[in-house]
Amino acid sequence: MFSLVLPLFLLAQDSITINQLLSSPFPTDLQGDPDGDRWAWIFNEKGKRNIWTAGPSQKPQQHTRYQLDDGIEITNLQFVPGRNALLFVRGGVPNRSGEFPNPLSYTTTPQRKILLLNLDDNSVSELVVGADPRVRPNGGGFVFSHSGKIHYFDLETNKSQLWVDARGALRNYTWSPDGSQLAFVSNRGDHGFIGLFSPNNATVEWVAPSVDKDNHPVFSPDGKKLAFMRFPHQSGGWPFQPQKEGLPWSIVVADLEQQENKTVWTAQPGQGSVYRSVSSAQQLHWTRNNHLVFPWEENGWTHLYAYTIDNQKTTCLTPGEFEVQFVSLGTDGNTILYSGNQSDIDRQHIWSVQLGVAPTQLTPKGSGVEWSPVMNGAGAIAGLRSTGVLPAAPYYIKAAGIEPMAPNTLPSDWPDQQLVAPQQVIFPAADGMNIHGQLFYPNNYDPDKKYPAVLFFHGGSRRQMLLGFHHRGYYHNAFAMNHYLAQQGYLVLSVNYRSGIGYGLDFREALNYGATGASEFNDVLGAGLFMQQRNDVDQNKIGLWGGSYGGYLTALGLARASDLFAAGVDIHGVHDWNKVIRNFRPAYREVEHPEFARLAFTSSPLNDIKTWRSPVLLIHGDDDRNVPFSESVELVEQLRYQQVHLEQLVFPDEVHGFLLHQNWIAAFEATADFFHRMLQKQ
Repeated sequence: MFSLVLPLFLLAQDSITINQLLSSPFPTDLQGDPDGDRWAWIFNEKGKRNIWTAGPSQKPQQHTRYQLDDGIEITNLQFVPGRNALLFVRGGVPNRSGEFPNPLSYTTTPQRKILLLNLDDNSVSELVVGADPRVRPNGGGFVFSHSGKIHYFDLETNKSQLWVDARGALRNYTWSPDGSQLAFVSNRGDHGFIGLFSPNNATVEWVAPSVDKDNHPVFSPDGKKLAFMRFPHQSGGWPFQPQKEGLPWSIVVADLEQQENKTVWTAQPGQGSVYRSVSSAQQLHWTRNNHLVFPWEENGWTHLYAYTIDNQKTTCLTPGEFEVQFVSLGTDGNTILYSGNQSDIDRQHIWSVQLGVAPTQLTPKGSGVEWSPVMNGAGAIAGLRSTGVLPAAPYYIKAAGIEPMAPNTLPSDWPDQQLVAPQQVIFPAADGMNIHGQLFYPNNYDPDKKYPAVLFFHGGSRRQMLLGFHHRGYYHNAFAMNHYLAQQGYLVLSVNYRSGIGYGLDFREALNYGATGASEFNDVLGAGLFMQQRNDVDQNKIGLWGGSYGGYLTALGLARASDLFAAGVDIHGVHDWNKVIRNFRPAYREVEHPEFARLAFTSSPLNDIKTWRSPVLLIHGDDDRNVPFSESVELVEQLRYQQVHLEQLVFPDEVHGFLLHQNWIAAFEATADFFHRMLQKQ
């Protein structure tokens, strides 16, 4: 096992530690019980993932007892209607070679299994090997995926059977309201079909097949119709380049009784013609009052729209210059719950809306960040919440205010009184574009002192760091690390660079971003100059760090501006766009697209390796499924030719978003030690 000896300066600190700031359990997969007034969620506490429930008449309770930091994830949490039970999946997603994550290098690799938790006695039963279960509305069983096929598991007989063995990647299973039919997607590369399976006669019907990609099926409340989204095939586009417009997408409604199909809605050409998804179990919702609700960027911001079936009218439900992100349909069938940065651009709050009723803010504007709203069978609402100094946790959302669902799970030594909530800053990029960021101060900040500074760049790039602990575990940890660096005597600026989300279509699809010109370097440079010009910053001691896309910008900053940036920590960063694009699109070949390939390479850190002089720490897991480990291998070779000081920390069998808590600790301790030696001791 890998172990890291703590540097003396870390051991000498008697205040906040990295272990403290990563000790709070991180909540995911909040679910409301459709049969009652309670909730379930998953807590990841220092790598130990377990299932919890709570309710107004039920104290918070941990039901499973997984005790190891083993990297085995828990996902797909679902209440089983009519049973006091929860269904869930334990195990990670395989890579393209079919290899399951195994960060502890077990001799037998863990596989994904579907399990049932009996809430009466907390017993857990392993049901079947598989993934992506969808519980039948009557609770009698569930469909699931195994070996690329759709199977059904009967909870009465505890037996499974093959239901659908069709071509294509089968996904997005959706039950009809009465459970008599199953809609699914067969993705076949350059096109995709909506399949409709009837268990009673074991037949598959293809609904309005075409040359387009059909996806996101949803049944009408009476089960007589099926709606889905249709995306036209478009060739020539590659990842990590702007796409503001394209061939418009549409919504099709199939009348299952009359065997008629009709395109009921089509996006306008230009702005909004390219689909922009939201974080939701379903992208298309069919309400009980006969509206189709979906996201659209008609006005340059991601909003929710309602198309009324009866009068063919389209209405924006969430107008304004902000973005909607997390969305769910309430159990009443009509209320749409969502979170967005309305009137608070660098935070998120929870709202509700119905067609004909103005949006209602359910969580107050202020220091909090709220997301993942969900309604249970009693009509009560809950969500997840954090602040600038308190980590994420589940909360009841009531008319009288918000209330923590499991208050005693916050570690007793959580240092919220010692932390300083970050402040919003807006500064100009090198080309003049306004860029938002969060500035972290030490708790004993002295404006007359000159501090070393560190810039942080998130990954994605489709992300937005907020003025509170983040809703994704990766960035929740990164937010904690920025706090730690601030308490170690740095001014820390977290940069929301262009091509990220939260600030509209034009900001996200920025001209020349990524592989088409690296225009985000203007933001890296602007952030460095902004900090350099502050009276409280030592202009010779500015570092930068980030992971994934943030590692790319870290490497780009070091390669192009070593005079400005004294050191950097590059965690699984992109160094040659051509290699990473091929990882996402295996069909991509540079020789077939020479002009684009040249531009992609000139937009990469390796193109500017000759001017890279500043020291760097590289951190990477060698089972990375997003950024190939070879990206770090090749960069190290080139830096050695340049005689650049480099250090490395490699995690065998670890994936992109580290699965082991101990690896997060090791990565952040190595980062803090590196910056201490490069920016503070010199």
